[in-house]
Amino acid sequence: MRLIKKLSTGWLLVACVASFNSYAMPSARKADMDAVVKNAAEDAMRQHGIPGLAIAIAAGGEQWFYSYGVASKKTEQKITEDTIFEIGSVSKTFTATLATYAQANGQLSLTDSPGKYLPQLRGTSLDKVTLVNLGTHTAGGFPLQVPDAIGNTGQLMDYFKAWQPAHVAGTERSYANPSIGMLGVVVAKSMKMPFEEAMEQQLFRRLGMFDSFINVPAGKMPLYAQGYNRNDEPVRLNPGVLAAEAYGVKTSAKDLIRFVEANMGLLSLDEKLQRAITGTHTGYYKLGAMTQDLIWEQYSYPATLNALLEGNSAKMALESHAVVELKPPQPPQKEVWINKTGSTNGFGAYVAFVPAKKIGIVVLANKNYPNESRVRLAHQILVQLDCCARARQ
Repeated sequence: MRLIKKLSTGWLLVACVASFNSYAMPSARKADMDAVVKNAAEDAMRQHGIPGLAIAIAAGGEQWFYSYGVASKKTEQKITEDTIFEIGSVSKTFTATLATYAQANGQLSLTDSPGKYLPQLRGTSLDKVTLVNLGTHTAGGFPLQVPDAIGNTGQLMDYFKAWQPAHVAGTERSYANPSIGMLGVVVAKSMKMPFEEAMEQQLFRRLGMFDSFINVPAGKMPLYAQGYNRNDEPVRLNPGVLAAEAYGVKTSAKDLIRFVEANMGLLSLDEKLQRAITGTHTGYYKLGAMTQDLIWEQYSYPATLNALLEGNSAKMALESHAVVELKPPQPPQKEVWINKTGSTNGFGAYVAFVPAKKIGIVVLANKNYPNESRVRLAHQILVQLDCCARARQ
């Protein structure tokens, strides 16, 4: 196990005193915190045969990094906070942020329809939904994945032109890669640049995320962890159509916890970018205990473990569910637990944060393992962290 503690840049620690009385815990209490993380991580690794795990914690202006295991069984290279992981559908939160950033720049409006930017879709069923629908899985019923027969952009556009909804837009939530993928296509079109370039240059670099990529460059490949599937075979992402927009980001625990801090307002950022990030926390639909933001999913805090497990369950991802539209949309909240899971064949990721408490967590593994274990691990750690903070008040 490798533990590193750092102080975030761009944030004055004194600003967290009012809510936390500082996270400079007494050594005994910090040791308890470290033990909770270690035990939770090692239990998950043992139960699911995870080769390597990176955990990053944000706590009121401080960052703590915990690294376990190896990035590759073959080389036995150790996991660090700089190890690059595939994060699967956590990538969607970046696509959503790029959309709100384009809106902040006046390049699009989330109330527009896709046909405004893609003339070939004008007059189709897809032209009757909004970009908000695409970013909240409420367009009317896309499948989880882009159909296997679609292999290029032309075939993709033909698919979208022929698409017919199963539900009225805004009435059902059907978690889908084609939906957020189309939002990414529209964003790139509005920004007049390839999606990969927009993501890396307009978002990652502006956020100070220098080990985050759609396509990992040759010079960074030594940091790229080897993923392992359920049969423990070495695998990495074999991208298909809309992979970049829906599940193609590769990043490190160090970079991703910085994104979490940005989502909690702990960094000094350009006003438009910060407004765009916060805008992704707007609530549009209600489904049980979960509020559907722009890709992010939120729960009233304190969130029960059962609510989080239900909201991040396979049933929630694989089935359509009736939703209640919030009219008007709910402004970004502070007293909420915001989260997102992500997976590829060889990697598993989970991100969660509580803006009011200024605490957040990133859990990255080079194996795809059940969401339930990721949520339990993160919940256990953040509850302990919150308890330590309140004990200091």
